Amino acid sequence: MILKRISILNYKNLEQAELSFSRKLNCFFGQNGMGKTNLLDAIYFLSFCKSSGNPIDSQNIHHNQDFFVIQGFYEAPDGTPEEVYCGMKRRQKKQFKRNKKEYTRLSDHIGFLPLVMVSPADSELISGGSDERRRFMDVVISQYDKEYLDALIRYNKAMAQRNTLLKSEQPVEEELFLVWEEMMAQAGEVVFRKREAFIREFIPIFQSFYSFISQDKEQVGLTYDSHACNASLLEVIKGSRVRDQIMGYSLHGIHKDELNMLLGDFPIKREGSQGQNKTYLVALKLAQFDFLKRTGSTVPLLLLDDIFDKLDASRVEQIIKLVAGDNFGQIFITDTNREHLDRILYKVGSDYKMFRVEQGVVTERTGDET
Repeated sequence: MILKRISILNYKNLEQAELSFSRKLNCFFGQNGMGKTNLLDAIYFLSFCKSSGNPIDSQNIHHNQDFFVIQGFYEAPDGTPEEVYCGMKRRQKKQFKRNKKEYTRLSDHIGFLPLVMVSPADSELISGGSDERRRFMDVVISQYDKEYLDALIRYNKAMAQRNTLLKSEQPVEEELFLVWEEMMAQAGEVVFRKREAFIREFIPIFQSFYSFISQDKEQVGLTYDSHACNASLLEVIKGSRVRDQIMGYSLHGIHKDELNMLLGDFPIKREGSQGQNKTYLVALKLAQFDFLKRTGSTVPLLLLDDIFDKLDASRVEQIIKLVAGDNFGQIFITDTNREHLDRILYKVGSDYKMFRVEQGVVTERTGDET
């Protein structure tokens, strides 16, 4: 899928932008805080129906404005044009349309425009709680497996109903608990099986990217833990009910799954340097891209936001070799350092566009302009 053109109105600090893109490489440079990340976030919004950084849609509207609009004009692998529209007014529900037809469920759109974004916010994958790592699995698997997304939605709805019963000050009948627990277990087993299969296939791809970027300096790994690993999920959830009632929420289930990120045999959270952590995250996301490319019908978009920070020159060079190769489709990349971008352009050749971003204004530049 190629994003040929985007139109942005009042999104974050981008008051108005009309941009046409290269089919291969699009570079955005400028100082921090100018709007480079917001531009990538607008592209992300068109794929996931939400911002990568702020889940409260109304807070993404430009100050003193009442709405934002993002429109993307794409070209499918067979050459078919596709138009995706998102509009949001304050105190109203957002609208999402494909070719002028509004979606009844936003989840139906997920996976249509596969996308991988690498950004400084990814550091939360290592330093944050287990919910960040579960979200990583959810984002990847949901883009190629509709059954997974449906099961995840069903599980979360059932858990919300069970949690309401757990908080009840009145006695609750056993049968009522069982209705929601059985629904949690049924949907949870689907989620567990698909997460387990994904991680098993994903690990060697991830390790191979890390090995290339680090030039075999370290060994890394991933392991997956779940309450569903060694027991029936229904029995685990039922067995925890008395304690859950004391706490007022569900303590066991696939919403507590963990993805352990390892450097050697130890948690990278504890052992990794800044450069090793950054290498780990970039390798994770490039493996995510490769995985989606293998499992899907179209090559994902790749958004790289300030990825060279905290990396030594040799690792930067290895990443540049990767993204300049033929394995990637359309790429959008930001950096405050124009030299990094020039080195990528030198390797890629002629098919690129360069943009300067300043105070929310985006202007195209020719190769010799600064």
